Amino acid sequence: MGCTRTRDRSRPIWEVLLSAGVVPISTEPAELSAAFESALRAFFASRRELVDPVGGDFAAAVRHLEEFVLRGGKRIRPAFAWTGWLGAGGDPAADPVNASGVLQVCAALELVQACALIHDDIIDSSHTRRGFPTVHVTFTDRHTSHGWSGEAAQFGSAAAILLGDLALAWADDMVREAKLDPAAVARLAPVWSAMRTEVLGGQFLDIAGEASGDESVEAALRINRYKTASYTIERPLHIGALLADADASLIEAYRTFGTDIGIAFQLRDDLLGVFGDPSITGKPSGDDLREGKRTVLYAVALQRADASAPGAAQRLRDGIGTDLSDAAVDDIRRTLIDLGAVDDVEHRIGTLTARALTALDSSSATPQVKDRLRAMALAATARNS
Repeated sequence: MGCTRTRDRSRPIWEVLLSAGVVPISTEPAELSAAFESALRAFFASRRELVDPVGGDFAAAVRHLEEFVLRGGKRIRPAFAWTGWLGAGGDPAADPVNASGVLQVCAALELVQACALIHDDIIDSSHTRRGFPTVHVTFTDRHTSHGWSGEAAQFGSAAAILLGDLALAWADDMVREAKLDPAAVARLAPVWSAMRTEVLGGQFLDIAGEASGDESVEAALRINRYKTASYTIERPLHIGALLADADASLIEAYRTFGTDIGIAFQLRDDLLGVFGDPSITGKPSGDDLREGKRTVLYAVALQRADASAPGAAQRLRDGIGTDLSDAAVDDIRRTLIDLGAVDDVEHRIGTLTARALTALDSSSATPQVKDRLRAMALAATARNS
């Protein structure tokens, strides 16, 4: 249910929600997303006094970063963190000042996400993100249009790397400036640090796996665990629980749920990267094949082809990571289906989701939040997600 009071348009929506004693998780998802975006807009506004004196084109570059962060996205990570806080007993009405600090920490996860996306797009040589040119492509085009010296593509990648780094640094700033009590800060610090290390470690595993040609299912699952599951669902829930000073048993249940749903979420994304509708994914269909991503889907297909269909295995190895035509992408899709790799990944998603929901059901999270987390998990792993 949404808030029925007339809202003062001069105040950020999250301030209105908190001062009214309304729990954002019980509102429409768009209201909760707006609360995070309001916190992000306020943070970006607070950085202008630092950015503007630098001069040159830096302020324009930072504005592009702000647009990138605020443009689209499902706000999955902050939503899981906020929900985890509520499920562990967090109450916005009881302590609005603390709640505003918690909301700011949750919103900061979007800056970690921005860093990961910007850097991933460079690594994968992606041209679009959410239906727009990727950051490195935007700055490549800017270099070209201005007639600057040097290699345009190199400039674009360098600029995007710096903006990704800035997003990660500002995520830390946003957390540090949140109004949290010292005990909450002490609980949060090691987990926030672990999350940053895990996502960067997962990115490294990804590029090392491609370079070394590691085709194993185990390697692909390890990348999913650290590159996606950790900072997408597991650690956000962990962070929310810690901010509410949850007990060890709830934290363990959250982490089990988060890891399994996070991996299932990535497996679904892997399927969408090959079979998805570009209007939903924001990227051309089949791009994961052209980019050479060593996904669980691909690893399972190779494992099965090596055992029973050597010709198909060779086609897969020859095709991935090349400039495939649409017809070649269709051929690989059929091969993945015929080998049973798609059914295998669907089965994994189902198994992981069922195990996650069992851990959630047996936890001490509040009943309302259990229902909400169940709905969020099913949405994240749905065939049309």
